[in-house]
Amino acid sequence: MDPGQPFIPTMINAFRFVHRHKSIIKTLYSAVFFFLAMQIYVSYNTTNTEPDYDYFTDTHNEPEFILDEQLVQSYATVFQELMDNEYLTVVSRSIAVGINYHEFKAALVRLTVWDSVSEKTNELLNWYVDESFDFQFLSHTSLDCSSSPGDYSFELLRTLKPEGYLVIHTQSKDEYSLNSLVNLFESLKFVHAREVVVDHWSVQGVREVVFMKENETSLGTRDEVRKHNGTCFVPACKKKLVKGLEPLMVKEPLKPRVSGKRNRKNLKYLTSMVDVSFKTSYVYIDVGAKSYGTSIGSWFKKVYPKQSKAFKIFAIEADKQFHREYKSKKKVTLLPFAAWVRNESLFFEINHGGKNYSNERGQGMGRVQSGHRSNSFMRDGDKIQGFDFADWLKNSFSEKDFVVVKMDAEGREFDLIAKMVESGAICLIDELFLECHYDPKEKCCDGENSSNYQKGYGDCLELYRSLRDKGVFVHQGW
Repeated sequence: MDPGQPFIPTMINAFRFVHRHKSIIKTLYSAVFFFLAMQIYVSYNTTNTEPDYDYFTDTHNEPEFILDEQLVQSYATVFQELMDNEYLTVVSRSIAVGINYHEFKAALVRLTVWDSVSEKTNELLNWYVDESFDFQFLSHTSLDCSSSPGDYSFELLRTLKPEGYLVIHTQSKDEYSLNSLVNLFESLKFVHAREVVVDHWSVQGVREVVFMKENETSLGTRDEVRKHNGTCFVPACKKKLVKGLEPLMVKEPLKPRVSGKRNRKNLKYLTSMVDVSFKTSYVYIDVGAKSYGTSIGSWFKKVYPKQSKAFKIFAIEADKQFHREYKSKKKVTLLPFAAWVRNESLFFEINHGGKNYSNERGQGMGRVQSGHRSNSFMRDGDKIQGFDFADWLKNSFSEKDFVVVKMDAEGREFDLIAKMVESGAICLIDELFLECHYDPKEKCCDGENSSNYQKGYGDCLELYRSLRDKGVFVHQGW
């Protein structure tokens, strides 16, 4: 362009050219657009349609993983059987959780369940929105290995669609653990349980449990039923376990302490007989704990089989002389009260027979009596606060928790047990170690059998028998 010519006329000429040939330019643009669209179409349709087993590995930002082909085929067989029963379909939005999540994904894809994901751990479930899945599968390396079954079950229930299926594989095969698992998912419908044996697994075989999420909400739980009629639901497996307990000492022992120690060696602990994995929490309550070393430190911490579970420990002890020791026990919650049938003031009975209970076996001040006594007793007493133990149990725990109780209530056990049975609180206790105090028929020269208790040994024996008849897993003496 000549520098001497003005700029504006030149631009006008350009616009005139475009206007005159706009149809040609429009055609060129259309041709370019069509060419690009064809390239995209061809590229998309010539992509390899074979299952890309490395796809899911990439989503987890992990290095390339070599699949165990035999394991893939094993899980494909399991999933195919679930498809045959219509728990899983090719259009199910599915998730599988466990250590072998690569093989889960590959097995599902092999069965053309395209809309599927797999996760290594349950923590990743909180990424998903409510009612995300039609089908959930947990391997024996999933729920069995969870440290928080209650939280895990909540996430599973939240992300499962109505009419969806939850399939759990577990190494636990006893009936008690199955009952615990059903209780853990009590809002789901239990479909069936069966034994599954598949080659090339890390275990000999597993139990497969199937649940379905119904559209309608359950009308009530067993907890609500128990609160209405005051009775416990005791499954047949629990009754069978109670029958297998160590026998009661029918004959009154002359030396209770010696007999008690001998009896402890023959105890059949519940946790040595069944798997207690499927519980929301694990609790030990020591009623009449006295010092830390009396039973918590010397027995529960060292002897009681806990199956590697982290127990919450509660020490219920009203005697103030033991309270300071518990301040240094960070993993023990002290309740500085006396377990009783209601909330009221109580009094320690002071022993005047020359026997110093403060130094005897960590016994403390003596027996606890209700404040509804004569004025002469109250002048000899030390006022303490009693609390409704049965009510506290019902407000603090549920049947989904695993609760162990050791009770040394210095003669109050008859009243406490009666209230617990009447209120239904006894249903919450999985295992009970009960010391029953009685007035012995024969008094021993060393004073061991001396007492002021009103009940006899026969009354204690009847108490143990009645509890076992109700399905309570109770041990005699302590």
